[in-house]
Amino acid sequence: METIQEKNRLKFFPVMMYAIVMGLSGLTITYQKAALWLHFPHIIGEVLMYITTAIFVVVSFIYLKKFFKYKMAVKNEFSHPVRINFFAAISISMLMLAIIYKESFPTLSAIFWYPGTLLHFYLTMHTVAFWINENQQLDHSSPAWFIPIVGNVLVPVAGVGFINLGVLIYFFSVGMFFWIILFAVILNRIIFHNQMAAKFMPTLFILIAPPAVGFVAYFKMFEVIDTFALMLFNMAIFFTLLVAFMYKNFIKIKFFISWWAFVFPLAAMAISSMLMYNQNSCLSLQLFSYLMIAVVTVVVFIVTYQTLLHIQKEDICIKE
Repeated sequence: METIQEKNRLKFFPVMMYAIVMGLSGLTITYQKAALWLHFPHIIGEVLMYITTAIFVVVSFIYLKKFFKYKMAVKNEFSHPVRINFFAAISISMLMLAIIYKESFPTLSAIFWYPGTLLHFYLTMHTVAFWINENQQLDHSSPAWFIPIVGNVLVPVAGVGFINLGVLIYFFSVGMFFWIILFAVILNRIIFHNQMAAKFMPTLFILIAPPAVGFVAYFKMFEVIDTFALMLFNMAIFFTLLVAFMYKNFIKIKFFISWWAFVFPLAAMAISSMLMYNQNSCLSLQLFSYLMIAVVTVVVFIVTYQTLLHIQKEDICIKE
């Protein structure tokens, strides 16, 4: 029989665990592109591809089990002003798996992309409607609000060839529009109001993701590096340098599962820098790409170690 503690661990298994899949997907794509553009060994990306898929299956199985056994707990998460944003991590994980499999297994990529896109369309609509209908408090805002938005910009990255370009531009437009709006809201909160809770400080890294992913998506759709693309790329570099400059804000934070928020945006910056290097062969971009690959890899090792350590200590999924 299940012990009470085991039941509690399932009941409080957070949807934020999908951030692990997002992080590992980002690492996988980073090494896939490094093999393509920087002549890294292909085996690294291939191994990570299967590991990431396995983690997605495990996390999905556990969360589905929670849904069927503790529907009210899932419903409470889905109506929570902060956690609702992390449900988009489910569809984003599917979209990133579609990107991972696009080149080698296009059929499998499509199997992830189509339901992932439909799910993300629904989650975007639901989340924005929730923000409007529930009269949000400013203290509830955080960079985690970008998660449902970034997913829209991810849709075109794997979607080219799967659907009409107009549909991809729709998702790109929604993502870019809400990036600007939400950035103004969140910057207002960060500067003029109470500081975020410590466990959400790592979500500041999510500020890197919209311009970095937007740059990749824009290039995928139009295959040009024009002024707008350069603006997106430079904004991504700015936010990367900003969080690096603020490193003291992060080094003393107690571990939370939100640490995985470090990984996906850093991987997006690594991928966009490699893409830019591939287009103009600039030595500084090549060096920056190597640096970002190293940073992403080190961060993944640290966060993975901390995650496994706290799972062993049973510090994760015990209580709200």
